[in-house]
Order: sequence, then structure tokens, then C-alpha cells
Amino acid sequence: MNELEVFNETNDEICEINELKKLLPYLANYFKLDNIYTSVIIVDNNKIHQINKEYRNMDKETDVISFALEDDKTINDSPIRVLGDIYISIDKAKEQAKEYNHSLKRELCFLMTHGFLHLLGYDHMKKEDEEIMFPLQEKILDEYGVSRNE
Repeated sequence: MNELEVFNETNDEICEINELKKLLPYLANYFKLDNIYTSVIIVDNNKIHQINKEYRNMDKETDVISFALEDDKTINDSPIRVLGDIYISIDKAKEQAKEYNHSLKRELCFLMTHGFLHLLGYDHMKKEDEEIMFPLQEKILDEYGVSRNE
């Protein structure tokens, strides 16, 4: 049994939250994950800036930050696998949706998928890792049915 949660910690009404609530179990099934916990938290630019500064020492806002809790060796062995948390800036998502000329739904799904892959250990700091992660996130979104044209 998976425990997958999506929270809106902004003052905005975000209709696309329902899509994220559908995509999250899809991602778990895609990777054949069972008995996991993860949460996605939608925040504004101020909050993600604060998180980015505090935890990554970067004094600016960003679009998505993942905290892979499995990396934390202090987490006890538990019957449930705690993947971690994904923070997404709604402000950045809106900006990027406009910039890339696609829907907010597509951008939020992209950011959540990107963050989820980070929780699973995927990265894009090196070219060879990027060549694995980026096509995989596009493949997942295409198969889910959220194309770039949306």
C-alpha cells in the first residue's frame, strides 16, 4: 500500500493538483514500487527560495527541489519505504509553462516527474546521467498522456 500525498501550501487555487494526484500513483506503478511514502508540496517562490537557501546554499528560487530521505541514514528501517519529498514552486511552474508554450498541467507534471526521478537516484549533473534521465522523464510523460503540446 503506497502513501502518496500532494499538498498545496499556497493561497492559489490550483486545479492541476488533481492531475498530480493521478500521476503520482502512475509513477509508483511505472517503477513497480510498493509500500512507499512520498509527498509533493506546492509552494510559492518565497518559500522555495527559503528552502533552496537553507538546504542547498543557493540564494534564489528554483522550480523543483527533491529531498531523497533514503539518503538519510538516520531513517530507521521501517515497513514502508520513505522516498522523500518534492517541493514545486507554482510561480516558477507558471513562468515556465508560459516560456515553453505549454499548459500549467504539463509543466507541473514534468516538474513532479523530474523530482520523483531524483528521489529514485536519477541525476543530471553529468552528461551521461542527463542522457538517461531526460529521455526517461519524456517517455514517462508521453506514456502517461501529457505531451509537450498541451
